Amino acid sequence: MRIVPLLAALVFSTAALAGPSDTVRPYSPDKVATGVWVIHGPQGLPSVENQSFMNNPAWIVTKDGVVVIDPGSSVQVGRMVVAQIRKTTQLPVTHVFNTHVHGDHWLGNHAIVDAWPKATMIAHPDMIQRAKDGADKLWLQIMSDMTQGYTNGTRAEIPTVEAADGQTFKIGGKTFRIHSSTDGHSKTDLMIEMVEDRILFTGDNVLNRQVMNMRDATFKGVMKETDRALALNVKTYIPGHGKTGGRDFVEEQKAWFGIFMPEVRRMYDEGLNDYEMKPVLVEKLKAYQNWAEWDTNLGQQISLAILEIEQE
Repeated sequence: MRIVPLLAALVFSTAALAGPSDTVRPYSPDKVATGVWVIHGPQGLPSVENQSFMNNPAWIVTKDGVVVIDPGSSVQVGRMVVAQIRKTTQLPVTHVFNTHVHGDHWLGNHAIVDAWPKATMIAHPDMIQRAKDGADKLWLQIMSDMTQGYTNGTRAEIPTVEAADGQTFKIGGKTFRIHSSTDGHSKTDLMIEMVEDRILFTGDNVLNRQVMNMRDATFKGVMKETDRALALNVKTYIPGHGKTGGRDFVEEQKAWFGIFMPEVRRMYDEGLNDYEMKPVLVEKLKAYQNWAEWDTNLGQQISLAILEIEQE
């Protein structure tokens, strides 16, 4: 059997089934608080199998309308999110917060704008600028490549309203307080606190049992934002990836970095290379080996931590 031509045909068939009018298969939302819903996406990288969906879109039903947090990675994901929102309320979406520049969180804006053209899009000023400077095209291409064209047809709807650190937005009787940073997971990050409800949307500054991709981050910044999230002492933490919960999983992330960074620094001072460090860290961090993206991101973290230490 000629396997290569067969695989090529299967890939072609998969791509041919995708298109601009598609919608990701439905995922049911979880009600995590009164009027607050989250679709907990599968953890991992965008792929043909997950149709690019792998973040946690959320929405809050206020007395005047709906506030959306991170509607996903493509118009196809966004359409699924729109359909699930409409199952929970007939009110329109009035506002959208995008937590950072990585496209798996905000390219779903396209579907929100199609459904509710008057919705206000809000983000970190550096996220808005980077998107205008070409991050929009980069992330459209990344999503297309990783899903073999499934996300094609997505249009980058860049937010227009800037959110500053400490700023509050009063929307539909709810207070949304911004905690922003320029040295966290993407250097364009917002964490969004619902003050009255004691809820924090952490974006990707905090993940639940997932080894973080630190490609655009600083370890110092992520550790600082993890501490900041804990200091807010809210009731409910909603991460960018992984399940919603209490402060336990935030403490777990703090503990990861509390082991990881001192060990890398110690071994760096002893003259070890990254490949020599990895077996030591695998043993030191074995309690976390079932976390998502362990195999993908542990080695990357070691190399990036060395670079950060060298730049101090």
